[in-house]
Amino acid sequence: MVARQLIDLFRSHVEGNDERFRTAMLQVAANEARKGHVKVAQEIQKLATGSPKIIRPAALQQGSNSVPFGRPDGELSGLLEMVDPLVGLQHMVLPDDLRQRLERVVREQKHFSRLREHGLQPRRRLLLLGPPGCGKTMTAHAMAHDLGLPLFVVRLDALFTKFLGETASKLRLVFDAIEQQRAVFLFDEFDSLGLSRGGQYDVAEMRRVLNSFLVFLEQLKGHSLVIAASNHPESLDSALFRRFDDVLTYEPPSPDALAEVLKRRLAGQPGIEDLDWTQILPATEGLSLAESCRAADDTVKERLIEDLPNVTTTLLLRSLMERRASAPSSFIKKDLNKTPKSKKTVAKVRKRQ
Repeated sequence: MVARQLIDLFRSHVEGNDERFRTAMLQVAANEARKGHVKVAQEIQKLATGSPKIIRPAALQQGSNSVPFGRPDGELSGLLEMVDPLVGLQHMVLPDDLRQRLERVVREQKHFSRLREHGLQPRRRLLLLGPPGCGKTMTAHAMAHDLGLPLFVVRLDALFTKFLGETASKLRLVFDAIEQQRAVFLFDEFDSLGLSRGGQYDVAEMRRVLNSFLVFLEQLKGHSLVIAASNHPESLDSALFRRFDDVLTYEPPSPDALAEVLKRRLAGQPGIEDLDWTQILPATEGLSLAESCRAADDTVKERLIEDLPNVTTTLLLRSLMERRASAPSSFIKKDLNKTPKSKKTVAKVRKRQ
């Protein structure tokens, strides 16, 4: 039992908070199950729930892929959104080199106790860079899924306030939660927090908040995995890059990747074997993975609404063209050439360090 869980047990008992006490017991049970103490975990869970429900050795609840974790309460409830991750890395279409780097993070996280016994730290701070819709947010879901951990999305809109010093105080609450419990924490749209100091939009309060974030991230000692995702690496402060264990760059998907996404999304639909991919692939050019998924979903919905027997090339082409028309023109016309620039930006920042 880690000290924080013991403190949570004592605090909830003193405060008479039965629900929090039960949640703390389940967290202890999950921790014991991760260590392989299955019988101890079962006994603790039986006491907490009043039923003989079994915890599997991977510390996963039946029908769920998350370690038991109480939802944020009090002020944290407005700062953190708990999400149940439903996809793993095996469900994602990724370049081989990127997949290997992410799988390495998962392996290190799963063996963090062994690494720490030898004075080593697992990777636990990731910065994901690249254009929108290329899988950065989904990566956080997949990492949480594969680690059997809950995913918490930090609500940056609730973090920022107009009162001097209050934003930094709220940020401290978030990092206290990161330290106390093992989970995956996602700072999405990170550019709003990590803007370069001295830049065009720099203001004193945001500079103080960024300084606080840098300190909190540097001092991170818990078992959680912190992921920040940004669409605009060129706007990030240079000091951020050296605070993360890995900086991963996501590129616009290749035609083969888009075809794979469409095939997976349409799997099981009648008529998929008759689709003409020589016509379909050119229509995907410039779309993101997310937009391609939506186009596939639109095709299935149209087939069901119109009561058509099969999905057809014409139906899918129409959905793709509609998505191209509604996608940001900057992505289709410019972002295909933007990623190399992003890589240069990251390299330039690292060189300045």
